[in-house]
Amino acid sequence: MRITVFGAGGNVGSRVVAEALSRGHEVTAVVRDPARFHGPPAAEVRVGDAGNAENVAELSVGQDVVISATRPAPGREGELVTTIKALLAGLARTGVRLLVVGGAGSLTVPGTGGTVVDDPDFPAGWRDIALACNDQLEACRAETEVDWAYLSPAALLEPGERTGDYRLGADELLVDAEGNSAISMEDLAVALLDEAERPKHHRTRFTVAY
Repeated sequence: MRITVFGAGGNVGSRVVAEALSRGHEVTAVVRDPARFHGPPAAEVRVGDAGNAENVAELSVGQDVVISATRPAPGREGELVTTIKALLAGLARTGVRLLVVGGAGSLTVPGTGGTVVDDPDFPAGWRDIALACNDQLEACRAETEVDWAYLSPAALLEPGERTGDYRLGADELLVDAEGNSAISMEDLAVALLDEAERPKHHRTRFTVAY
């Protein structure tokens, strides 16, 4: 497959690039500053902006799937919405599928009917990005042309090991027997590439956790 990854220099994006290359795919790693890309040399590094629909269209022509793993700097969380709208506008021109790494804040907490971001224990420092991710998801849901899928991670997403194991869910936070919700960035990348290779979710959100 030919895959374009926006946000390829970030924590999740670099792992998505590595996972895709390990499976033999051709990867275009899109970054704003190539000097900050420290991913595998086998990727084709391109300078681009996911928030620019023209860039998105140009970098998605002839590709099989586009993966967005962009994250704005603190204080600029609102850029998530303008970026997803530009991604969708650009891909509407090329007909390429979009996989979005989103947030967990809109997932409902098991047994409560409430969302993660409404949980009183939700860290205040993460609330702005969580709310922006909720708006990002709503922008996707308003789109009817592009074949998109939105991946909400577990509550805890950190660098870790690649096990290849994970559980799939829909709109409810996945927790283990102890009530913990976690996934490594490496296994999140596994789930994304599994979805890219064997699509199961179309114009909908899904989630993963251990």
